[in-house]
Amino acid sequence: MARALLPEDLWSLVAAHLPTHSRSPKGGRPRLNDRATLTGFLFVLKTGIPWEYLPCELGCGSGMTCWRRLHEWMQAGVWQHVHEAVLRRLREHDQIMWDRACVDAASVPAPAGGEHTGRNPTDRGKLGCKHHLLGDQRGLPLVAKISGAQVHDSRFLIPLVEAIPAVKGLCGRARKRPGKLHADRAYASRAHRAWLRRRGIAARIARYGVEFRERLGRWCWVVERTLGWLHRFRRLRIRHERRADIHQAFLTLACSLICWRYVERFC
Repeated sequence: MARALLPEDLWSLVAAHLPTHSRSPKGGRPRLNDRATLTGFLFVLKTGIPWEYLPCELGCGSGMTCWRRLHEWMQAGVWQHVHEAVLRRLREHDQIMWDRACVDAASVPAPAGGEHTGRNPTDRGKLGCKHHLLGDQRGLPLVAKISGAQVHDSRFLIPLVEAIPAVKGLCGRARKRPGKLHADRAYASRAHRAWLRRRGIAARIARYGVEFRERLGRWCWVVERTLGWLHRFRRLRIRHERRADIHQAFLTLACSLICWRYVERFC
């Protein structure tokens, strides 16, 4: 039996964060159902199919209608709110492990170019985009951002840590700072270690000539696994969007879906 693209529980969570729209007094064509539109988003994200080839059987209208709704909800902050809501659900069941966090990045091709793309020095100078990810001790994606493939990983360590949302769900103050932060040698610098120390985060960043790959992989393999999960969504494996906000919307939605799998498993 085929698995549903949009389970009822997930739709209920997303629907609570969608903006409300009143019908225009001038009349016109009725607005397409939000749930059908979201199904179209998920289909494009998972299959990588072009917008204009969306199957009519999904009932999500034309590809351009779905694209406009995706952009509209991105501007309204829907995807970030949904991601934080899923994290809050996990926090309520104490399923976010704040003791340690890991940060890493991976590049994907971007043959169409566009915003936040650049020449990838590890892929013969071809155009590419880089996904920067910060996850908890199990690799649960907490923050994800994009940049050009030519941007060095170290430039996103501070922005990723600052972008961790304050997650409520248990008694006491909302939690947003991990106890320790693990990273490979690409993030090694005295400035980063001092910045983390001032914020009460123990820096576990590999140092040149000291930590070996085997010791680093003991903790950092989880974020590499999560990057692999993200790139199983075919729309993220190769970037086709020229607009950075549309690609960021797909990336945040994919992080929410990965977090939702943890909700189904542990909550």
